[in-house]
Amino acid sequence: MELNQRTSQSPLNLILLIAPFFLWGTAMVAMKGVTPHTTPLFMAGVRIVPAGIMILAVAALMGRKQPQGWQAWLWIGLFALVDGTLFQGFLAEGLMRTGAGLGSVMIDSQPLAVALMSLWLFKEHIGLWGWLGLGLGVGGISLIGLPDDLILNVFSGVISLPNSLNLNSLFSSGEWLMLLAALSMAVGTVMIRYVTKYVDPVVATGWHMIIGGLPLWGISAVTETQRWQNLVTSDWLALSYATIFGSAIAYALFFYFASSGSLTSLSSLTFLTPVFALLFGNILLSEVLTPIQWMGVALTLVSIYLINQRDTLGRSEQVTKVTIAELASTSQSEIFEQQPIEVKLKEGLATRD
Repeated sequence: MELNQRTSQSPLNLILLIAPFFLWGTAMVAMKGVTPHTTPLFMAGVRIVPAGIMILAVAALMGRKQPQGWQAWLWIGLFALVDGTLFQGFLAEGLMRTGAGLGSVMIDSQPLAVALMSLWLFKEHIGLWGWLGLGLGVGGISLIGLPDDLILNVFSGVISLPNSLNLNSLFSSGEWLMLLAALSMAVGTVMIRYVTKYVDPVVATGWHMIIGGLPLWGISAVTETQRWQNLVTSDWLALSYATIFGSAIAYALFFYFASSGSLTSLSSLTFLTPVFALLFGNILLSEVLTPIQWMGVALTLVSIYLINQRDTLGRSEQVTKVTIAELASTSQSEIFEQQPIEVKLKEGLATRD
């Protein structure tokens, strides 16, 4: 509520609030435009290592405390492996095989996994709206990631797999690599609760980008060729945009609003990221989805909103029930107060012993 009140008072604040999700979505489009001229792991390292250095520089100017002790560095290392190396590696590899908009939808399905892990680890309440969102999310991801032939066969009652389906190619497809990236991001999101027990969250973000990005460059040096030789000026500009705006500035704005307002209200805007990615992917890259994939996108976006807003929706439902009960109780009391009941006894009954 506090966040909504502040942003409603100033158009600039509203723009800054939406900016991280706009930058993340458009950064996906910028990275996708570079993929024909570079290699995925090199590109992933370029995106996060310089951004991590920028974030640490800002953290130093702000006087934030650096990690202390082996436990802090251990958690940073684990966080870097999961949310840095694995997440960015799967993201870049998946982006080579799928569109920016579709990939962004898959990435931002991670609240589904976060909700389930939070239920298991922290006993967090999911509720009716959360479970509904999880169900819609599973359906949406299935419509996006599974081949159209398989989905059409299922709805037509055919139980055999289509001839065009190759299970090996299915699990190496861009959609499923993006799903692995989403799962890695979800694990990293849950891990941050443990990381922040020992390290400042902004400092941890900067270090995990650097530590997580260096193995990507190491693996790229061994397994990839022609990493930057084919990049032109426009490609370097796109990578710079993804690094500076899509990583460093986007994370800085996100952490600012997360620390000064309602995190629930902020997280409810997550669904804007794939919207921006789909829009600019269509405009700049001419990306086109099939009708079934559009249905999956719609279901996934609705599921993300329901999961992020499950507590708010649940409270609204409880308030509505309480209000109705109060109105009913008040109405009954007013009836009895304003319209007293007169009881008339027959004369014979009044004198009976």
